[in-house]
Amino acid sequence: MLEFIFGLLGEFLLQVIVEALIEMGFRSLAEPFRRPPNPWLAAIGYALFGAALGGLSLLAFPNNLVQGPWRVANLVVTPIAVGCVMAGIGAWRTRRGQHVLRIDRFGYGYLFALSVALIRFYFAS
Repeated sequence: MLEFIFGLLGEFLLQVIVEALIEMGFRSLAEPFRRPPNPWLAAIGYALFGAALGGLSLLAFPNNLVQGPWRVANLVVTPIAVGCVMAGIGAWRTRRGQHVLRIDRFGYGYLFALSVALIRFYFAS
């Protein structure tokens, strides 16, 4: 049971840290382009970028951090938790008067994390 909790926590932290780093990169790239893009194209972009990052994460972490039947629970719970963290970051940035990117909202953060989790679910050993 303790192994499951550490695995779940590790998977959650991996996705939150990577997503926060990606968010910082998007922030620097998006600054010159203030006009928001089409939300459907942005969603597709986040899903593709998350899938690519999920594939890259397999190089560093080829084994699943959550083993056995808990993998399905991880596939459901972790993206929701990461989406909530990103929504919290977005609310924090809004209170500070900073520009909020799309990934700072629950839906886009969830979609990104779900793409990472799906790739890791199907391809990690």
